[in-house]
Amino acid sequence: MSSSIRLKVQSFLPVALTILLAAIGGAVATLLNLPAGWLMGGALAVTVAAMMGVPVALPGRVRDATFVLIGMSMGASVAPDSLTLLASWPISLAGLAIELMVIIALTGWMLTKFFKLDPGTAYLSSFPGHLSFVLSIASTGVGDARQIVIIQVIRILMLTIVVPIGAVFLPIDHFAPPAPSSYLSAWELLAIAAGCVAMGLVFIWLKIPAGLVLGSMAAATAAKLGGLYTGSLPGPLVIVSFILTGALIGSRFAGITRKEFVTAAWGGVIATGMTVGIVSVVAWLVSLVVDMPYGQLWLGLSPGALEGMGALGIALGYDTAFIAAHHVIRLLMLSFAIPLVVVVIRRREVAVKAGE
Repeated sequence: MSSSIRLKVQSFLPVALTILLAAIGGAVATLLNLPAGWLMGGALAVTVAAMMGVPVALPGRVRDATFVLIGMSMGASVAPDSLTLLASWPISLAGLAIELMVIIALTGWMLTKFFKLDPGTAYLSSFPGHLSFVLSIASTGVGDARQIVIIQVIRILMLTIVVPIGAVFLPIDHFAPPAPSSYLSAWELLAIAAGCVAMGLVFIWLKIPAGLVLGSMAAATAAKLGGLYTGSLPGPLVIVSFILTGALIGSRFAGITRKEFVTAAWGGVIATGMTVGIVSVVAWLVSLVVDMPYGQLWLGLSPGALEGMGALGIALGYDTAFIAAHHVIRLLMLSFAIPLVVVVIRRREVAVKAGE
């Protein structure tokens, strides 16, 4: 075997091992019915391997393909009538918007003030939802991806336990969301992917943070809301995008110290506790104005997984359309809020460097 071939094999093995670890971790987490299992399980598996000294890595081209896949997945998952839902339940939606601002502002401030995290790390850690989007942006260099993933994963795990207990005091299992009615054909996938790549390159040229992710999301969302396609991404392709994202995030844990982990872990626990408290207060205030069960409001406003909240709503006889719509709109709000906050953070960083 020539030296060049041997070098290629040696460089390929860590990549293959990283993706394999992410796939195994994602499969185990999914079998355990953990939320965002393919993403979270993959990130945790590669993270543990990296902290144990296992050589893990993903090359730039795989990283870029992952960003495009995540953007496509987000855009394709937007319901065509999402924007029309804004006209319904105005008071609870106002409470949802206020709640998100308070959660992001207070938890981001807390992580910056008491845990001394940089603004990018603190505020990306504070977003209650859109985990794959947040982690994709973190992978582009905004904040410390290693600490963000720990805090976000802790939030998801804690909410899985806290939300059912806080809402109904009954252990109700998650259930799979309804299967899409149709999937995109191979030609549609290629056309959307080409548009996502083109828009991503434009965003990069405009120096927009996480250009490939945001550009892909913008292209896929615009095409979906414009009626150019109605199908969903094939399930295996979505799973692949989550596995690659988990592998990418986990590979950034190489060399992490125990001090870093402990700091992020405590920050995640406190941030999640603050989030649950804020949701509870806002839901109570909305219940004073809206003639609706407190539990239904709490489930609609809580930043938990949609399938879990839907299961609880069905068990209690609540309006599951209300719950589903608020979770869809929460993600829609975060889709606009996350890039705006990232842009503000980047501008502040530039201003600080210019003043030095």
